[in-house]
Order: sequence, then C-alpha cells, then structure tokens
Amino acid sequence: MRAITQRTFGGPEVLVLGSAPVPEPLPTEIRVRVAAAGVNPVDWKTRAGSGMAKVFGEPPFTVGWDVAGTVDAVGVGVTRFAVGDTVFGMPWFPRQAAAYAEFVTAPSRHFAHRPAGLGEVAAAALPLAGLTAWQSLVDIAAVQPGQRVLIHAAAGGVGHLAVQIAKSRGAYVIGTASSGKHDLLHDLGVDEAVDYRREAFERVVDPVDVVYDLIGGEVAVRSLDVLHPDGLMVCLPSAAAADALAAARERGLRATGMMVEPDGDGLEELARLVDQRNLRVVVAETFPLERASHAHRAGELGRTTGKLVLTV
Repeated sequence: MRAITQRTFGGPEVLVLGSAPVPEPLPTEIRVRVAAAGVNPVDWKTRAGSGMAKVFGEPPFTVGWDVAGTVDAVGVGVTRFAVGDTVFGMPWFPRQAAAYAEFVTAPSRHFAHRPAGLGEVAAAALPLAGLTAWQSLVDIAAVQPGQRVLIHAAAGGVGHLAVQIAKSRGAYVIGTASSGKHDLLHDLGVDEAVDYRREAFERVVDPVDVVYDLIGGEVAVRSLDVLHPDGLMVCLPSAAAADALAAARERGLRATGMMVEPDGDGLEELARLVDQRNLRVVVAETFPLERASHAHRAGELGRTTGKLVLTV
C-alpha cells in the first residue's frame, strides 16, 4: 500500500511517499481502507520531533490519526462493524496509528459509523478535533444550559467545533478570532465575537463559567481575569499551559490541561450532532496523499480556518 513516511525528524520535506505492507487486523480490530485522513497540529509537531515524538521514538514512522473510510476486513470478535461499513475514527492516540496511508487497523471501538450527512473528507477532519472539544467541554467542564463559555481561537480546527458543541449544550458562547472570521463564528452560533487584535478580551468580556483556551501562554494567564470564582478553565495544548495552571492555583481558581483519547462513544455523540444538523465541519483545503508535506506547510502558517485533509 501507499503510505507517507519519514526517516528523520525535520521540516515538511522529510515526508515522502513510500510503500508499506497492508496490515492485518488482530482479534477485535477492523481494517479500514482510508479515503481521507485529517491533518492536525500534533501531526506536524510530531514530524518535527515534539508532539508525540517521545511516544513514537525515533523514525521511521508514519504520522496521522484522523481517518475516514470503509471497513475492508474484520478480526475475530468484532460485532459493531461489517465489511463495507463506512466509518470514521481517531485510532490509537497517542500511539502511532499511521493514518497517512491507504489502510489502517485498530480496535473497532476506536471508530464509529459515519453519519449519512457527513462526507468522507469532513468525516476525516472531525475525530481528533471533535473529540478534543467534546471531552473538554462535556466530559471535563460539563457545560450546562445558560452557562457562559469563552473559546479562544474559535475559528480554528478545534475551536469551530467547540463553539457548536457548547451551543448544543445550551451555552452562551463568546469566541475570539480576527475580525475576518467573525461572520463564520456568528454563522456557527457564537453570541459574541471578539477581535483579539483590536481589543484585549479581558476588558470587554464579562465573567464566564468556562474558558476553553486553545492558545496557551499569556492568553491563558489573562483568561483567569474573566473566569468566575466557581468556573473552570481547560487549556490546550497542555504543554503551553503550565504557567496558567500555576497562576490559577495561586489565585484559587480551577484550571486543567487535557489530552484527547480514542472514544467510540464520543464519536457517536458527534455523529448524532451531525445528524441533528447541530454540527458541521469546516474544511479549509484538501491535498492528495502524496502532497502531505504541502499540507503541513499550510498548517504551520497558523492561518487555517477549520481543518486540512489529505485525500487518499
């Protein structure tokens, strides 16, 4: 099968198209013929030697976790899927899933049925970002109707999904993004959009129950100024949140980092929101598999609205 691999850490140019054996599913696993693979910041960070590089070890390896495709084979004990089912998932995270390839094998419970209203490209863009938002806002923050939720980088890959998940929970949502992205934010349901380039959000945002910070650093620390005393701040990426977590402890406020986990139940909840037309995935650009390096270059510019996807 075709697969993107790398033999050293480095820039996007280390990603090359090669070949690898087609994997065989073990008991409880399925094999998915990949139609599309999502591209996430953790992919290019891992490629460069940070991200999940410590989990992977030294190259060669294949990055990527988000997949959408068709079940091609099932292992002994699989009852949730049959050959021919269309699925999407985020298998194995943070271990290597090797999603930038034509076939992937993983436990069946790392996947869910792809909803009818979600095409393969959008389905490939949803799992990692969607589960990150779902687990943060629902499992950790337990967002409730009427709560005020501030989401930083609200037009990004995780942020634009977090906005819709929070709205589906009945929250009042405030999102930060550059002014050019405010129309999209309002279309997604944001109640207040703040242009972080023109005004300090902590001066214009009234206290909130939940801060979902997807930037880290000083933005996370400043967010404590608008967090209700009984509120919670969830910070991503966790590696950039250490100062904010320490500052929260000093002020007697609650803050936590998080790391997403494979979650078939969570995927089914996301699929339900899609079916109810309460969740849509914004895909900024697609690239063929062999142009994975170009996708990484685009992502590393930090200007993407929504998600990037490889078509296989």
